[in-house]
Amino acid sequence: MQYSKATKIIFFTILAILGVLWMFPIVWAIFTSFKSNDEIISSDFQLLPQHWTLDNYKELTASNEQTPVFKWFLNSLIISSCQTLLVLVVVSLAAYGYTRLQFKGRDALFNFLLATMMFPGVLNLIPNYKIIDTLGWTNTFLAVIVPGAAGVYNIFLVRQFVVGIPHELDEAAIVDGANEWQIFRHVILPLIRPALTVVALFTFTGAWNDFLWPSVVMTDVDTMPITPGLQLLQGQYLTFPGVVTAGSLLALIPMLLLYVFAQKYFMQAMALNSGIK
Repeated sequence: MQYSKATKIIFFTILAILGVLWMFPIVWAIFTSFKSNDEIISSDFQLLPQHWTLDNYKELTASNEQTPVFKWFLNSLIISSCQTLLVLVVVSLAAYGYTRLQFKGRDALFNFLLATMMFPGVLNLIPNYKIIDTLGWTNTFLAVIVPGAAGVYNIFLVRQFVVGIPHELDEAAIVDGANEWQIFRHVILPLIRPALTVVALFTFTGAWNDFLWPSVVMTDVDTMPITPGLQLLQGQYLTFPGVVTAGSLLALIPMLLLYVFAQKYFMQAMALNSGIK
């Protein structure tokens, strides 16, 4: 479809305005992190600081047993990486099983899994917590890593990708003497790598940004990831908005770097979600 020059200008203008609106909170947070607390809570709104200061970052990075920001940062990195690896293993095997293995009730079980997507995840909050507490996993990394290992949407995405792989490839491998594991390892797995890359990116970002579930199962300061840990920066009796803003920007850095270096894979994710392989 060909658009006129005027139409393109209108579309570009609308997108530019939306881009400015979406970027403004981040720009405001960056400048706010260099303001003093008195300047932040003042009634006069000014985007640029009147007096630039690094006190918020000094307070953030100072050695503090109650708010160990760098330990939270490391905890988030460990949790997100381990959950991503676990999800890739579970999702790839599940997608292969739901497409290539023949067993009674396979399609009914998969449809049941899809039906669970209709319920909000908050309904599982209390049952999941009871399970984690019974297993003795509270305040451990396992409490955050394991529950997110088998996301239904990820299984559905990779399964749909595997469905498009011709069965003739499996039959050729069987003729060569390959078993089920070898077919999965040497035939299917290399072909679904684009889909697994998309799953890995979204899993890592989801695990890094998760706030509700870690806040429920983690109360130990030393095991907290950075996202729920930021709430402790507010203080018990006083709120320090500059320090909280600086901590939020610190937590945002890995996601920005991930997007910069993996932008083409995010674009590929949009294509996969649109049904294009």
